[in-house]
Amino acid sequence: MKFGPVPLGEAAGAVLAHAVALPQGRLKKGHILTEGDLSRLRAAGQNEVIVARLGPDDVPEDIAAQRLAEALLPAPEAAGLKLGPATTGRVNLHAGGPGVIEVDAARIDAVNAVHPMITVATLRPWQRCAARAMVATVKIISYAVPEAALAEACAAAQGGALRLHAPVARSATLIETSVGSDPGDKGRRATRARLDRFGTELGPRVQVPHRVEPLAEAISAASGDMVLILTGSATSDLHDVAPEALRRAGGEVTHFGMPVDPGNLLFYGQHMGRPVIGLPGCARSPALNGADWVLERLICGVPVSPSEIAAMGVGGLLKEPPSRPRPREG
Repeated sequence: MKFGPVPLGEAAGAVLAHAVALPQGRLKKGHILTEGDLSRLRAAGQNEVIVARLGPDDVPEDIAAQRLAEALLPAPEAAGLKLGPATTGRVNLHAGGPGVIEVDAARIDAVNAVHPMITVATLRPWQRCAARAMVATVKIISYAVPEAALAEACAAAQGGALRLHAPVARSATLIETSVGSDPGDKGRRATRARLDRFGTELGPRVQVPHRVEPLAEAISAASGDMVLILTGSATSDLHDVAPEALRRAGGEVTHFGMPVDPGNLLFYGQHMGRPVIGLPGCARSPALNGADWVLERLICGVPVSPSEIAAMGVGGLLKEPPSRPRPREG
C-alpha cells in the first residue's frame, strides 16, 4: 500500500485518507474516490489529495477484518458469541447471553505478533459478560494489509480463540451463620445481586448458629445447584467452623485462601457434586472482590483449580471498600 498526497488526476479508485469538507457536503475518511468526487474537489480549488493506494497483494480493511474475525470465531453460535458487521476496518464480537469469557491468550498474542496493522483486543480471561456485551474487537489499523500477513494471522487464529461459558447453576442456597445476633440482610442482598446477573435463583433464607453441627446439617439439607456460606465470624483456618462443617456433611474442601484482596478468606469445595463456596466477609459488599472471580466461573460450570487461584495474585489488589473494618493502611 502506498500512502501520501497525489494529484487529483491519479486519485480515482484510491482510499481517501482524511475527511475533506466541500462547499456542498463532505467526503469521509475511507471513502473510495470516484471521478465525480474528483470533479467536486477540483471545483473546490483542490489540486491534490492524501490517499492510500492499494497494491495488487493488499486486502482492503473491511475484508481483512471480516476474514480474521471468522478465523478467530469459526462457529460463533457454538461459542456463544456473535460477529458484528465489518466497518472502518473493525469487527466487534458480542456475547450471545450472560456468562464468562474464555480467552486463548497465546492464540491472541500470536495473531497480534504477525503485523502491527493487524490487531485483536479482548476482555481479560474469565471476565463476566452481560448479554450483548462486547468481548473482543478485530481492528485493521491501516486501510489495507498484505495478503501474506493476513493469511498468517488467520492461520494463527484457526481453531477458535474465544468462547462464552453460559450459566449452568440455575439456583443456589445461601447459608448464613450468626454469632449472637441477626446478621441483617446486607450479605443476602449483595449475593442476590451477584446471582441475578446470571439468572441464578436464590433460594429461601437459611440461618444457623455459627457452630459445626448445625452448619453441617444445613449444608446437607440445602437445595439448588450450588451452596454458598457466609459466616458471622471470618473463616481464619482450614479447620475453622465452615470448612469443618463441609467435611462433616460429607463434602470436600478443595482450597482455602486466595491472593486477592479483598477476598483472602475464601474457601471452596464440593458436596454431592455441587460447588460449595465459603464467602469472605467482604462479600457483604457489592464491590468486586476475589470471591466474584470464583463464584462467576463456578456458576458457569468452569472448574477452578488451586493453581489457578494462586495465579490470581497479579492484578488481585482490588479497590478497598469504604466499609472495610481494618484498612490496609492505618
